[in-house]
Amino acid sequence: MNIAAVSKEIETLRDEMVETLIELIKIPAISPDSDGEGEYDKAMKLLEIIKDWPFDKIERYDAPDKRAKNGVRPNILAYYYGEKGEESPRLWILTHLDVVPPGDLRKWTVTKPFEPIVIDGKVYGRGSEDNGQSLVASLYAVRALMNLGIRPKRTIILAFVSDEETGSKYGLEWLMKEHPELFKKDDLVLVPDGGNEEGTFIEIAEKSILWMKVKVRGKQVHASMPGLGLNAHRVALNYAKELDEFLHGKYNAKDNLFDPSESTFEPTMGGNPSDAPNIAPGEHEIVFDCRVLPQYALDDILTDAKKLAREIEEKYKKEVNGEVLPKIELEVLQRLDAPEPTPKDSEIVKLLQKAIKELRGKEATIGGIGGGTFAAYFRKLGIPAVVWATLDERAHQPNEYAKIDNMIEDAKIMALLALL
Repeated sequence: MNIAAVSKEIETLRDEMVETLIELIKIPAISPDSDGEGEYDKAMKLLEIIKDWPFDKIERYDAPDKRAKNGVRPNILAYYYGEKGEESPRLWILTHLDVVPPGDLRKWTVTKPFEPIVIDGKVYGRGSEDNGQSLVASLYAVRALMNLGIRPKRTIILAFVSDEETGSKYGLEWLMKEHPELFKKDDLVLVPDGGNEEGTFIEIAEKSILWMKVKVRGKQVHASMPGLGLNAHRVALNYAKELDEFLHGKYNAKDNLFDPSESTFEPTMGGNPSDAPNIAPGEHEIVFDCRVLPQYALDDILTDAKKLAREIEEKYKKEVNGEVLPKIELEVLQRLDAPEPTPKDSEIVKLLQKAIKELRGKEATIGGIGGGTFAAYFRKLGIPAVVWATLDERAHQPNEYAKIDNMIEDAKIMALLALL
């Protein structure tokens, strides 16, 4: 194994890597859930880029979604076999094709979201860091091995999947449900979609995720005569305050594996149809983003939230035009129950620690996060997975960028993982 030669080869590919990242950023890949067309065009561009590369097998799996361009959400698997061919142990590296919407365009001051530009060693554009940087790094980690004629110890499976940003229903979750034969218990999995600026944090655990919409219905009325209706806005504010305090009080354990160490319950979105200062609205919605330590059951949180809803309904109970109001409903927008963490002494953790030590001379730390990644789906299958990358953490922000040096250096780590 000559990692020095592989690292040198990756360095020679720097300009090509930057150009590939630029070409991919130019193509919006926004979910239909966020009023986009999906990932089709970006997937086709990726397939065009790698069509002449000597992968041993490239497979495309289209999840049907009539809302998306051409009615599908593409998922691509590219295989580069190890030294024992198809019998080699396997390493997955998973990245996602989709990106979040640009947000407020006025805050993009360096360039427009899908008009990438290189400044001071950084590539700016939506999706540059999340997840373009790691996608390109994984591609060229393999390309360097191909160029040198090296067959790694482990077969590398590069997975480029859809729908990570809005729940994975048409991406990894769909693949695991519809094609379980693709996954093996002894696979190793790297998800380069989280990390820190030094590239020394290895994520082995995630909190459970619950996105919960609270919908309150009252009776719209002129604000000067509130007795004739029921102000849903007031009821919703009271409920949100009570729920916020209750959840933080009951589910208050700490686990230092995570940062932050406690469960979080954040009201994030809200609103009502009132369009004038003198209208007391008859409807109001509030969304809670809950990131919950694995020791707690999401069903218990939902039960508590529903019980409190009944109590608040009773508190404001009123008959209006023959109907008893208010009505409080809970809708689960997204739910992911945290699986058991990847063991600290699992092979993928030890290999990644070794690669970071060898190439960077640094000791990697291990911990958990509040966000959700692909790793959770593998952990549910009992397949050890880690999340790692070197990131400036510009994801989902205006003026998002990928640092070119991070992309190059992470490609070296990925290549070494397959060689160890």
